[in-house]
Amino acid sequence: MSILREITELLNAGIIDQTTADRIHDYYSKKKGTSTNRLFLAFGILGAILVGLGIILIIAHNWDELSRSTKTLFAFLPLLAGQGLCFYSLIKKQHNEAWKESSAAFLFFAVGASISLVSQVYNIPGELSSYLLTWMLLCFPLIYVMKSSIVSLLYLIGITYYAAEVGYMSRFTSESYLYWLLLSLELPHYYYLYKYKANSNFMVFHNWLFPLSMVIVLGTVAYKMEELMFIAYCSLFGLMYLLGDTSFFSIKKLRNNGYKIIGSLGTIVLLIILSFEWFWVELISNDLQLNKVVVSPEFITSLIITLLAGGLLYLNQKGKSLKVMKPLAPVFLIFIFIFILGLKSPIAIILVNLCVFMIGILTIRDGAKENSLGILNFGLLIITVLIICRFFDTDLSFVFRGILFVLVGAGFFVANYLMLNKRKTNE
Repeated sequence: MSILREITELLNAGIIDQTTADRIHDYYSKKKGTSTNRLFLAFGILGAILVGLGIILIIAHNWDELSRSTKTLFAFLPLLAGQGLCFYSLIKKQHNEAWKESSAAFLFFAVGASISLVSQVYNIPGELSSYLLTWMLLCFPLIYVMKSSIVSLLYLIGITYYAAEVGYMSRFTSESYLYWLLLSLELPHYYYLYKYKANSNFMVFHNWLFPLSMVIVLGTVAYKMEELMFIAYCSLFGLMYLLGDTSFFSIKKLRNNGYKIIGSLGTIVLLIILSFEWFWVELISNDLQLNKVVVSPEFITSLIITLLAGGLLYLNQKGKSLKVMKPLAPVFLIFIFIFILGLKSPIAIILVNLCVFMIGILTIRDGAKENSLGILNFGLLIITVLIICRFFDTDLSFVFRGILFVLVGAGFFVANYLMLNKRKTNE
């Protein structure tokens, strides 16, 4: 690194002493070693996956020419090889993360390949969902036996695919609820990463995949009262935003905070969609009976998520003034009030648009307070999107619409100009 070459010059100039130079050298040497280990780990995992897929392709090319016994042997060969590699890693390379992660990744795909090949050889019928469930259950112990984070990520992708297959591709079935149990089985490993590897890349990937997985699967709960899922999703996005705003996540770089990004974007996108008239017209026309609503899976799901989000909002705001509350934090509660009004009155459309507009204004204010161009422009973007939506949704004249766009564009320019001038003045 260039700083290591500058140490001698700084030492000769008397800026630092020999002790400080040695400490700087040791620090960057260790940092370089850590980067090398991460690179080796990444290429090790990628290599194991490619080798496994390559073996499967070679066998598949000559598959029709093989006898049944030979096919069975090849079906179990990758599985045995993967188990051997994992056993070797546990005994001889137990402190080598690259070996453990690579061998676990290889065995993960070997299990899936073996199940598929055996089913094909002996003509065992079955659906994709049952295949995915069997695969994930067989590979789940690898997460804890090998302490493998790559298998944890692959398992998370697998159970998400399973839940989507059961919940979206098939007719409604209670099997989709099994996803939440499968997800909970992974929580101890997630906590382990949080406790001991909070700054690792694997922790960052989990912070993105966990919320994405839940967003994808939550819709499988919908049955007969799909309208209530808007409350469930709004509360879920609120829960994610609040989780991303806790002390653990808020100190991290924004790109590593999947909960906050997904929660904030999800909330805004949902409100923008509901700022159109079609949803509220349809909602008023539906006759939702209270005795059926309270026992529906959509209502129970919405209630549970809202209570969790409400509890987290209370903990985040405990002992703090309402003035420091972030604009997006209480939106899920406000939306429930708007939704209830929308069951009887079209005023809900106005309230949703007003809510989006106020979020944009308050976000701009926060950006100005924190001297953050990113937050400032996010608030301006919210208002711009809202205006664009109303451009196609109203009967305003083209002149008036044009004036609105000019004002918004000028607002972007002026706000950024003032912010940059403020930064220069402070410097």
